[in-house]
Amino acid sequence: MPFFADFLVNLTLQFFNGKIMQLFKTIIPAFLFISVSIFAQTKQITLEEIWGNEFRTNSLERLHSMKNGTQYTVLNYDRSRRASTVDVYDYNTSEKVATLINSADLPEIDQIVSYSFSKDENKLLIATSLKSIYRRSTLGKYFVFDLESKKLTLVSENEIQEPLFSPDGTKIAYGFENNIYIKYLENGETSQITFDGKKNHIINGISDWVYEEEFYIVRAFDWNATGDKLAFIRFDETDVPEFSMDVYGTGLYPTQEVFKYPKAGETNAEVSLHLYNLNTKSISNIDLSAFNSYYIPRLQWTNEADVLSFQLMGRRQNELNLVFYNAATNTSTLILKETDDAYVDVTFDLTFLKDNSFIWTSEKSGWNHIYHYDKNGKLLNQITNGNWEVTRYYGFDEKTNRVFYQSSENGSINRGVYSIRVNGRDKIQLAVTPGRNEAAFSADFSLFILTYSSTTTPPIFTLRNSKDGKLVRVIRDNNELQKKMEDYVMSPKEFSTIKLNGYDLNMYTIKPKDFDPNKKYPLFMFQYSGPGSQTVLNTWHNNNDYWHQMLVQQGYIVVSVDGRGTGMKGRDFKKLTQKELGKYETIDQIDAAKELGKLPYIDENRIGIWGWSYGGFMSANALFQAADVFKMAIAVAPVTSWRFYDTIYTERYMLTPQENPGGYDNNSPITHVDKLEGSFLLVHGSADDNVHVQNTTRLVEELVQANKDFDWLIYPDKNHGIFGGNTRLHLFNKMTKFVKDNL
Repeated sequence: MPFFADFLVNLTLQFFNGKIMQLFKTIIPAFLFISVSIFAQTKQITLEEIWGNEFRTNSLERLHSMKNGTQYTVLNYDRSRRASTVDVYDYNTSEKVATLINSADLPEIDQIVSYSFSKDENKLLIATSLKSIYRRSTLGKYFVFDLESKKLTLVSENEIQEPLFSPDGTKIAYGFENNIYIKYLENGETSQITFDGKKNHIINGISDWVYEEEFYIVRAFDWNATGDKLAFIRFDETDVPEFSMDVYGTGLYPTQEVFKYPKAGETNAEVSLHLYNLNTKSISNIDLSAFNSYYIPRLQWTNEADVLSFQLMGRRQNELNLVFYNAATNTSTLILKETDDAYVDVTFDLTFLKDNSFIWTSEKSGWNHIYHYDKNGKLLNQITNGNWEVTRYYGFDEKTNRVFYQSSENGSINRGVYSIRVNGRDKIQLAVTPGRNEAAFSADFSLFILTYSSTTTPPIFTLRNSKDGKLVRVIRDNNELQKKMEDYVMSPKEFSTIKLNGYDLNMYTIKPKDFDPNKKYPLFMFQYSGPGSQTVLNTWHNNNDYWHQMLVQQGYIVVSVDGRGTGMKGRDFKKLTQKELGKYETIDQIDAAKELGKLPYIDENRIGIWGWSYGGFMSANALFQAADVFKMAIAVAPVTSWRFYDTIYTERYMLTPQENPGGYDNNSPITHVDKLEGSFLLVHGSADDNVHVQNTTRLVEELVQANKDFDWLIYPDKNHGIFGGNTRLHLFNKMTKFVKDNL
């Protein structure tokens, strides 16, 4: 190393000149600093470390703010004792002041997976032994723990779904085998309230597959304020086409998983809305005939015990109606209507205030913002405004008349936390350091726990004052992980924009640590590209990021570009891909590759691209449609034709195949297989209930008939995430080898 040889020669000469003492005071500290900085970052990231959770971050699991406003609870796990605890901490000191429940003291409970409080916080609902059904749904054993008597009560001997306390904490409603039950905690009795539930036919109170996946709901029932009424949605799946998946397992014969899955243009479940009255033990139907009620994506009781709110949409999803039903008068009233030429997004941001006025978020201004309406649907005020997006609504403090929210106003790749008066004035920046700022507020909104991270800072949890955002104390950090990462050859994400097709698209670039602008590097592009998505974010690393760092350590440059149709750039930017999913997104990835290929340090003949799910759809399209640009691509669990995907997601952006056949077929990778020239790796899980392996098998058949060479890999009995045991390690070993061999 010439640098150190020259340094030692100078040191020797100055020693003989009698200056050694001065050198020890001035040069040696500098020498040590340089030595540390050069030698410290020497470790290479390995796949075994990534998928062995070597880079796991500390977190605050199941954080809950107590009603008293001075304490919060967290779910902890003691690995040495193999015990779960729900612990209480003091906001002001961050010290643990109590343990509410310890699984080590309760032989009935092996582990606490999650917990929730009754409204009065005198009882805990404990989830144990949860089994996944689909992405968000689970079956599990649940217990109620009385914090005063220390009595533990099993909710049901069966594995149940979505148990929910009544407001007074005396009852729990839950789903079991497509019916709804109520457990009365005071006498231990259980009452079944629906009886027509049947697998693949009728579901009461629990959503069907497509609602769970695309409207993000599993629980489709809700208690009213006094706990004497339970509203629920009934799904009649009888006429929905069935999809079947072989489950190979370890036995001599495979079994089959059969479930209702409505593909684009096919029949959806018929939904209806019902009300169970606990006093009369009767169920009534809520008449929706005056409205377009093809979908019921949300139901929620207002603060008035007789007034139920629900949201309705037609199949086109370009109109959303908020309706109030008065159970006392048996009348329904249209309160609010949202329309859009493309589609209206459904959110969870409906919040009722004490006077039953409500907070609502909408992008009707062109950007997602917060609005305040009275209980009759009259607009009182648009609370936030600007060319940026509200990304989360935290709540409203009636004492200070302030709304708390998260937004992208500190930069589209960042997230900041703010408060503002309900009249839209006196905005306060509570946490806006570039990066990702997320808040969990105390019940009285006097304090909040800030979770902050960036590409250079792993998550750090601090207590802040809600009045001005000032730091109170650090609660938990990831300093050990950050110190560990100092030993690795890590390259920064360089954020920038790239001007393409009239837009400044967000981009990040990761270059080798020893980057030499006079060398030529292969370029590997990563993207997702789906509507409203974002991969270019200033936040701490996920496992894909670590893999990208590993490739960069081995001499690749990694780039991600969020093209047209992605999020945080306003309504028009997001929705311009309407009816043409894959068209403009593919153009942008191809054009980005062409522009980057012009850089003197990029080898334009060695450009690859990869993605998962929608990103796999995109990487296949990019390779097939730009043989002169991309040398290779990896598509994991890709959609290959939107004809194979579900109704709610696909038709939101594409209409039905009957209405828009060209939009479906012109932008499908299947249509472009004859153009494949580069190296292509296609991966799927055989038990993917979301993006069915049918997508891959159909693409494989078309590639075979076009006599195209490619590689493909099927993971038996693995779902859309393709994980379990060593599966992810095996997959990324395969992907790494494919990159090295072909790029």
